[in-house]
Amino acid sequence: MQKNVKLESVILKQKINLAKKIKLHLDNCKPNEKLQRYNNGKVKHEKQLAFHKCMKRNRWVFGGNRSGKTECGAVEAVWLARGIHPYKKNKKDIQGWIVSLTTQVQRDVAQSKFLSYLNKAWIDDVVMQTGKKVCPENGVIDYIAIKNVFGGISKIGFKSCDQGREKFQGASLDFVWFDEEPPKDIYDECKMRVLDKKGEIFGTMTPLKGLTWVYDTIYLNNNADSEVWYEFMEWSDNPYLDKEEVEHLTKSMSEEELESRRYGHFVGGGGLVYSNFDEAIHVIEPFDIPYDWYDNISIDPGLKNPLSCHFYACDYDGNIYVIAEHYAKEMEIKDHAKAILEIADNLHWHRTYNGKLSALIDSAANQRTLASVKSVSELFYDFGISVNPNVNKDLFSGINRVRYYLKDANGKAKLFIFKNCVNLIREIKAYTWGDGDVPVKKDDHALDELRYYIMSRPENIAKPQEKTIVQKDKEKLWRKKYK
Repeated sequence: MQKNVKLESVILKQKINLAKKIKLHLDNCKPNEKLQRYNNGKVKHEKQLAFHKCMKRNRWVFGGNRSGKTECGAVEAVWLARGIHPYKKNKKDIQGWIVSLTTQVQRDVAQSKFLSYLNKAWIDDVVMQTGKKVCPENGVIDYIAIKNVFGGISKIGFKSCDQGREKFQGASLDFVWFDEEPPKDIYDECKMRVLDKKGEIFGTMTPLKGLTWVYDTIYLNNNADSEVWYEFMEWSDNPYLDKEEVEHLTKSMSEEELESRRYGHFVGGGGLVYSNFDEAIHVIEPFDIPYDWYDNISIDPGLKNPLSCHFYACDYDGNIYVIAEHYAKEMEIKDHAKAILEIADNLHWHRTYNGKLSALIDSAANQRTLASVKSVSELFYDFGISVNPNVNKDLFSGINRVRYYLKDANGKAKLFIFKNCVNLIREIKAYTWGDGDVPVKKDDHALDELRYYIMSRPENIAKPQEKTIVQKDKEKLWRKKYK
């Protein structure tokens, strides 16, 4: 009888333990309602999804306040820690850092957002800097251990930039999330932390500090890092914001405030010359341009400085397309001409009656130097390119015309740049006003010849009449000859 009682007691304890394990497992698997709702309804934040789907290892969101940038950073970190990322290969035992500017900002922003997407049952342990681990949201977390769905434990540390670079040494990480812009030395240190694991860095920030290292390293991508990706988010991209409130707040802000706090744009001391340039609109994938749209070539000459040359097309509605680029320095004119002619051959570009290319060029190309008995214009002619130096070089009129093509009176873009024209894109993004309300004279070779071309265009483009059969036959023979 006594043996039966003991046996029943053991079985009861086993059942209780099993029930606890089942409950713990179910709690661990129970979805977070807020996480479930994230971009899961009829209305979606498309730019947040683009960020999550991007496979680049250095991703940044430049967004205005309330644009949804911090939200997507927090969700990305939770997905990675839990091993439930819907667009990436998941793994257990993730090691990551969430980096804020100060411990107070950490507690109030990134930490708060991160915890809002976690169920408490998912938390294995919490180590606090200040406060109690039973209420981590009220204190400052040092690190948090999270149960991964693959059975491991992910460890996510919280760091603040005011700790200094030395506190960012030593670890080997799968990811680092920067909530707002860190100092350059801390960014560089964190890049080393993800190196051996081929981890990733992502940042979410409002660019309020002007043209800092983030502008050069990420936005301009001066190092041409193939892993760098960025997206701009503004209020209208966030479908969950009240439209009337957005309109009211927009009217209450200055143009410069709107650029950074609404649109997430970088604003320099003097401002961007082409602040209405939007890479998402003006930079397009290359496509087959009809021969009828081929218009002209424009060159800004340079020997030690870069020589910039672009091929321009124009459709019947007056929209301009920049479709090909030659941009190089420390080359002889014959080598520049050879490269330009090769591009023309690949495009089947039209030629003059004597088989030469025609192009616009800076009038300075007519000047002879001590190094040559011939001018740059004459040398180009010798090597197959007939250049026209009679261009309009008025700086401010040219800038205004370019700005018009970026956004006309109706708010429509009329200038489109093929994404392979990387140097023109880089220059137009970096062109800023300097002292005396004139642009900074630096890296503007492509922009100069862009202005020469646009100033050569008539104000109104009339749709051409239907070509005759004779004209069409002549064009066929011409293309066949120079194909």
